Amino acid sequence: MYGLTTLAPEPTVVNNTPRGPAMDVSFLGGPQPQHGIGVVAPFDFALDRELWRWVPDDVSLRLTRTPFVPVGVSLDLARLVSEHETLREAVRALGASEPEVIAYACASGSFVGGLAGERAMCEVMNSAGEVPSLTTSGALIQALEELGAGRIALVTPYTESVTRSLEAYLGEAGVTVTGCAFLGLTRHIWKVPYRAVVDMARTAVVGAADTLFISCTNLATYDTIPQLEAELRMPVLSANQVTMWAALRAIGSRAVGPYQTLLMEPEALAGTLPDAQPEPQPEEQEGWT
Repeated sequence: MYGLTTLAPEPTVVNNTPRGPAMDVSFLGGPQPQHGIGVVAPFDFALDRELWRWVPDDVSLRLTRTPFVPVGVSLDLARLVSEHETLREAVRALGASEPEVIAYACASGSFVGGLAGERAMCEVMNSAGEVPSLTTSGALIQALEELGAGRIALVTPYTESVTRSLEAYLGEAGVTVTGCAFLGLTRHIWKVPYRAVVDMARTAVVGAADTLFISCTNLATYDTIPQLEAELRMPVLSANQVTMWAALRAIGSRAVGPYQTLLMEPEALAGTLPDAQPEPQPEEQEGWT
């Protein structure tokens, strides 16, 4: 019986250790160029995967977290995770990966100081990283301006004091909160199920709201946005969505997300926004639910 004999290439030897033949990888080219977005998140942030869902393939996220502090979700924690020195150190840590923009991905940390506090945070990050910077709360104001929305319903997982701080921040920006629902949580926010977010949204949308905002970057929202937009017939924004939308826009890219009004092309967006709503009648006074 006859067989074929093949000759294996001679192995190369380095430091007396046999190795296989060198592989020709020239046809592979080099690494594909990618835009980079630096993300500063609080130490308890647990939704890295959700952020990535808004990101196109040619963009890379580079995340870092603020140092741990033994404090529950509160106004105190919001102040601690947004201290200027904390921001400087986080931005410097991201610098080695050469991001083109840096996003501070925390809603409460960026609204707790009001509009002036949010602007000061951006200035600190701009200086430390020498690249443009933005925050979740600043991105929210940009998104509301993009949609022409001035009367919003609000959903948060926070305590009442943190929620009222967000309402005050929005009020400074000329945005009226027509209704609100909140959970009162101080920990484990990332464990809140989608159905709880949807139920809160249904409760919050009262009066003449033209947009719904779901706050907190540690609250999962990607898959609830299309459902709520279809049910409530209004644009729905969330903390992670507006953060990624603004960061990607800053580098000339677009966020990815089906059936999300904010992410539509401008020509597709026209005609999808609700007509101006009438002012609420006396029996529809704004309030907390």
